[in-house]
Amino acid sequence: MTATAAPTTAAGTLYVYGIAPEGARPPRTPGVAGAPVRLLTGSGLCAAVSDAPASLMARRRDLTAHQAVLTELAAQGPVLPMRFAALSSGPEELLDRLRTHRAHLADQLDAVRGCVEMNVKGVVVPGHFADLVRRDGSLRALARRTRQRPGYEANVRLGEALAKGVAREARGAAREVLARLVPLAVRTAQGPVDDERVLSTSFLVRSADEQRFRDAVTERAGAVGDRLTLSLTGPLPCYSFVDPPSAPAGR
Repeated sequence: MTATAAPTTAAGTLYVYGIAPEGARPPRTPGVAGAPVRLLTGSGLCAAVSDAPASLMARRRDLTAHQAVLTELAAQGPVLPMRFAALSSGPEELLDRLRTHRAHLADQLDAVRGCVEMNVKGVVVPGHFADLVRRDGSLRALARRTRQRPGYEANVRLGEALAKGVAREARGAAREVLARLVPLAVRTAQGPVDDERVLSTSFLVRSADEQRFRDAVTERAGAVGDRLTLSLTGPLPCYSFVDPPSAPAGR
């Protein structure tokens, strides 16, 4: 089974959504390209699959269908979500994978049982220069020199210093957010960050603690809102906290 987004698929190829414990109910939600979703069961596990379409592209409707199938499965219990376009050559190959990696997959399911993934991102808030200059002595001195001897180069130096200061404060705010949220999670997974998005972290949160986590994000958003704009996505299937050997999970 490989997670490959190919333009065409061979006859008999299965599209794989995720793996759950044996006994899960087949999702009623239509799958990719509107195909009905069924379960292949073996070795105490089951894989949610549908017939792969003749061509497979990341269209919005199919991405949404993929997510909807996983959401319905996750409402029943733990699930190991596959990335969009995870394919298997056929039932025999997939059942062999379940048998070969049964212990690993069962451990992964136990690790996310009763949990959801919550993703928090933080983006730099530009423009709070007056407060920043008031708090930073070196910036105050630079701003004073720029007023006394204005010019293109002086303005560029001040602008660069202010931008770095804003980013520095945003990163500090991100650390404050993490210090508050990490203790509320079972595990965390770091996502990609850059100069604008200075916080991108997924949290494995027990379902019973979801509202508590949401409240903490709301509280932190108010506390750091002058430096960092927070956004929360979830609950999600636990993409960032499972590692099926046959198709790496991801969000």
